[in-house]
Amino acid sequence: MSDIDNFTPELTADGSFTFFSQEFGEAFHSHYGARQESFLKFVEPTQLALKAKYQPMLRLLDVCYGLGYNTAAALQTIWSVNPNCYIEVVGLEINTAVPQRAIAHHLFQNWNYEYTNILSYLAYEQKVQTSRLQARLLIGDARTTVQQVYGLGFQADAIFLDPFSPPQCPQLWTIEFIQQLTLCLQNDGILATYSCAAAVRTALLTAGLQIGSTPPVGRRSPGTVAAYNLNGEVGSWGGRELGRTITPSPHHPITPSFPPPLSQSEKEHLLTRAAIPYRDPQLTDSAEVILRRRQQEQQASSLEPTSHWRKRWQSNNFGF
Repeated sequence: MSDIDNFTPELTADGSFTFFSQEFGEAFHSHYGARQESFLKFVEPTQLALKAKYQPMLRLLDVCYGLGYNTAAALQTIWSVNPNCYIEVVGLEINTAVPQRAIAHHLFQNWNYEYTNILSYLAYEQKVQTSRLQARLLIGDARTTVQQVYGLGFQADAIFLDPFSPPQCPQLWTIEFIQQLTLCLQNDGILATYSCAAAVRTALLTAGLQIGSTPPVGRRSPGTVAAYNLNGEVGSWGGRELGRTITPSPHHPITPSFPPPLSQSEKEHLLTRAAIPYRDPQLTDSAEVILRRRQQEQQASSLEPTSHWRKRWQSNNFGF
């Protein structure tokens, strides 16, 4: 059976479709709604509609491009606000069969979507150039291709971090990979992900970002949004100075309270063994090695067991 044969559309609750990955044992999107997840977990938290009002150009880095839904939602949102906004997109994807099958199965038909031809070219040719768009797909291990992105000097206004879950794909949730991502983030750019795992949040903090929660979409657990300190100060984590000095962009106003603060339960979650991050020092280790390394570090840790935190906050249990 070929890769192409492996991907069959599965209906989600909002009427849109997703695929199931046999390799990772997970669907590409939440069964509560694939389309709504792209808008509510990625596009809205990165404030692209607001930025499109003030910026003539926006750059997007779509990590784990997959079916192309996050990029599709971003294009629709930006051009509905500012049809003249010039957009640069870089998507990172390991398997070209995924976006190609999304096009072959006409998965954008029920979106009432007008940019399917763009997504089709991107899926099959890995690049698109129009008067208001430059897009490319970099195919391969994202740990390698993200270094190409940085080498190109690409600085994203929005980063969509959308791999399979940390237990299934720890390679793309490590401290080292997320540090590479932050090198590709504009000073006033925003990173969004569906995950609220404490290990992922620790990695974002270690990379010098501030973090906040995004509203739950279809389930109890929130997502995470991250950005550099927007007050022009160097961020800190664990007493160590990290990050870089930030000058807010003159193109659009910055909301002083962004990112929104974590709840007390979320803050305490970051003090448990669940917060021990995934590590991949050379960005080459297998999932098994990364998982085993973290498990050993957790076993040797003096941090509070996560089960104790869960009992204290049972009413706010995020399902870890």
